[in-house]
Amino acid sequence: MTRYDGAITVFSPDGHLFQVEYAMEAVRKGTLAVGVCGKDTVVLCVEKKPVAKLQDPRTLRKIQKVDDNICVAFAGLTADARILINRARLEAQSHKLTLEDIATVEYITRYIGSVQQKYTQSGGVRPFGLSTLVAGFSSEGRPQLFHTDPSGTISEWKANATGRNSKAVREWLEKQYADTSGVETVKLALRAVLELVEPTSKNIEIAVVDREGLRIMPSDDLDEIVKLIEVEKEYANKQKNSARRQAEEARAPAGND
Repeated sequence: MTRYDGAITVFSPDGHLFQVEYAMEAVRKGTLAVGVCGKDTVVLCVEKKPVAKLQDPRTLRKIQKVDDNICVAFAGLTADARILINRARLEAQSHKLTLEDIATVEYITRYIGSVQQKYTQSGGVRPFGLSTLVAGFSSEGRPQLFHTDPSGTISEWKANATGRNSKAVREWLEKQYADTSGVETVKLALRAVLELVEPTSKNIEIAVVDREGLRIMPSDDLDEIVKLIEVEKEYANKQKNSARRQAEEARAPAGND
C-alpha cells in the first residue's frame, strides 16, 4: 500500500486513490452532522464539541452561512472547512455581482464539489478532509439538501448524515423519515442526532432554512423541543409496554374457577 498512498495522482493496482480514502476516514472521525429536507424547510443539526471554559464557542461553529439562502454543515477538519466555505462564499458573491441574481443551492454545491474533486487529481496538494451537507432553496422555491464528500461526488437527499456513526443514523432516518413541515422537520432531525448525542443544547446546534432565510435556533427553543421529544418518547414507551402486557395477558391460560 505504501507504494501508492504517497501521491494523490497515483492509482493502486485495484483502482484505489488512498489519499482520498484517508480523507474519508477523517470525515468518519468528525462530529455528527444531520440534514433533513421537509415540505417547506431544510434543517441542519450538528453535534457540538465541548469547548474549553475560557474559549469563545462561536469560533467553532459547525454550521456556516454561505449566502442569504444557503448554509453548510460539515464533518471533518475544521481548518479545511474554513477554506472551502470561504471559497464558496466568494463564488456566491461573484455570481450575484455578475448575474445580478442569487446563486442557487445546487450551483453552490456543484462549485464545492468541483473544488473538492480538483484537489484529488493535482500534484502537490491533498484532498479536503471534510464532507458537507448543503441546505437551501431552488430557484423555484423548493427546499433542497445536497451532500458532497472528499472525492468531489455530489448527491441530493431527502435526509442524510455524515461524520461519526453516520451509517447508523442514516439507517434510522431510512426507517423514520416522513415528509414533514415546520417544527416537525426540526424534531425529526433532532431525534436522529439524539440517537447518539446527549439531549442538551450544549451538545447540539440547529440551523433552519426556510423561505424567509436562515436562522440558528436559540438554546432555549432547542431545550424546549428536546424536552418535548423526551416526553413523546416516554409516552410511546409506556404505550408499547402496555400493549405488550395486554398481549401477554391474552395469551395466558384462564385461571381455575
